[in-house]
Amino acid sequence: MRAGWVVAGAVAAGGLAFGGLGLGIARRLTAPASGRTYELTIRDVDNSGERPIVVLDRTPATAAPGLYCLLLETGGLVRLSHEVEDRGPRLIGREVLGEPCEGLAAGQRASWSGIVFSSPEDADLEATDVQILTDVGPAPAWLVAPQGTPSTEWAIHIHGLGSTRAGTLRGVQVASQAGLTSLVVTYRNDGEGPTVGTGRSELGAAEIDDVRAAVRFARENGAGSVILFGWSMGAAIALQLAAESEFRGIAAGLVLESPVLDWVSTIKANCARSGLPAWSGILAIPWLIFRPCAQVSGLANPVDLRRFDWIARADELTVPTLILHGTLDTSSPFELSSHLRTLRPDIVTLEAFDAHHTMSWNSEGNRWRTVVSSWLASLAMGG
Repeated sequence: MRAGWVVAGAVAAGGLAFGGLGLGIARRLTAPASGRTYELTIRDVDNSGERPIVVLDRTPATAAPGLYCLLLETGGLVRLSHEVEDRGPRLIGREVLGEPCEGLAAGQRASWSGIVFSSPEDADLEATDVQILTDVGPAPAWLVAPQGTPSTEWAIHIHGLGSTRAGTLRGVQVASQAGLTSLVVTYRNDGEGPTVGTGRSELGAAEIDDVRAAVRFARENGAGSVILFGWSMGAAIALQLAAESEFRGIAAGLVLESPVLDWVSTIKANCARSGLPAWSGILAIPWLIFRPCAQVSGLANPVDLRRFDWIARADELTVPTLILHGTLDTSSPFELSSHLRTLRPDIVTLEAFDAHHTMSWNSEGNRWRTVVSSWLASLAMGG
């Protein structure tokens, strides 16, 4: 009898431990927008040459070819050159582009980022601040005028989880050059849009309401059709909107960078990225999809993850879709994009980059711009 109690107690304890791990993963995934994690320390700033060179620890990210930035804990953005200098087995150096931030010095903490423009003006874009009226309050957005003669086709730019609208400016430049008016949106609990409840993300399930309001704003202000540019979770939102009956014939195309095509696979990938077993991601699912568990997680509503499984829903895709995705992505698995292209070669175009999550533009900017520009041109011609 006592042995049975011991076994039962061990099983119960194991269940509690797994449950606690699942709850922790769910809460971390949906955590309110907060300050960045400054994971890097500037080891040195070499001012001996014509331009300052920032010396950093060698990591797969800092040693990757391409155009990247450091976001300093003290404030400011430092653009770094494509060239990577070898500073020994553990260090690399990258030259500072443009005017260096005042006070840039060794010992400062910084965050590695693909966000290279802090504002539309920084990206040489002409923008107006507007407010999108949502059912939870006004959400600020940038209305960006196109170069040349504007068309009645607009681009709606949707950033991802944990990022900001400034991250989408890489794509706004291309849309503007193609003659599209751009609307760069925010949404609830992203740090810029309205704060709702506990401030937690609902992984696109609630945020879609605010982006839907933005598409309606575009329609009310002259847009005959829209192309949805979605980054990471923003791509999941874009896919949902394009499938809605309200926008049938209005959503003309999708441009998706590092898309979340299935939250379950994405959660498992992020667990592995964090050093946990990939299977542990499954433990988070009940804390997201079942109402009592979701409330314990701090969510106002459960998240129907089935809505976000675009491998299962591949037959529901109805508009031309361009996917740009890095093969080194450890957050949103590249394999899902490849699988979706295989399932729907009639409608999905996939461009692979040697890049990390949402860093395709940074890894090969000219190629990224050319691919998107050509795709937009073929779309305009109906090809």
